[in-house]
Amino acid sequence: MKLAEAKNQFVQAWGTLGSKWGINRTMAQLHALLMISPDPMSAEELMEELNISRGNVNMNIRELIDWGLVEKVHKPRDRKEYFWAEKDIWKITKQVARERKKRELEPVLRVLDQVSKVEGDKKDKNVKAFTDAVSGIKRIAGNADKAIETMFKAEENWFFGGLLKLFK
Repeated sequence: MKLAEAKNQFVQAWGTLGSKWGINRTMAQLHALLMISPDPMSAEELMEELNISRGNVNMNIRELIDWGLVEKVHKPRDRKEYFWAEKDIWKITKQVARERKKRELEPVLRVLDQVSKVEGDKKDKNVKAFTDAVSGIKRIAGNADKAIETMFKAEENWFFGGLLKLFK
C-alpha cells in the first residue's frame, strides 16, 4: 500500500472512531492528519488535504486547541498560522482523559453530590430506591475518577501492565 493511500485510510478510520466516541468526525480527521504529519500544517494545507472549507478547519482546529491536542505554531518570516499535534499517543491519551474528566465526569460527580443529600424518610421505598441508585452511580463514578487520576500519575508501561493483570 502506498503512503498516500495508507494516510487516507488512517485519517478516515480515525474520523470514524472519533464519531463513535462522541467527537466530531472532521475534528478527529484533522487531529489524525496533524498527528501523522512530520511538520506543522497550515489551514490551507488542511483544507486541501481533507477537501473541507476554511470555516470547518478553523472551527475544528479551535476545538482541538481547546482540548489541548493541537497548538498554533508560527514560522519565521511567514504570516500564516500553522498547527501541530502531539505525536506521543500516551500523552494524547492522558490529555483526552483529562478533558473528558473535566467536561463529563466532574459535572456528574457534582450533580451526584447534590442529589445524594435528598431529604425524606429513608424507609420510604421511593427515597430508598433513589438513594441506592445515586450512591451506586456515585461509587462507580468515584472509582472512575480515581482510576483516571492514577493514569495521570502513571508511566505508560506501569499503567497498561497493571491493567492487563486485571484481565488475566
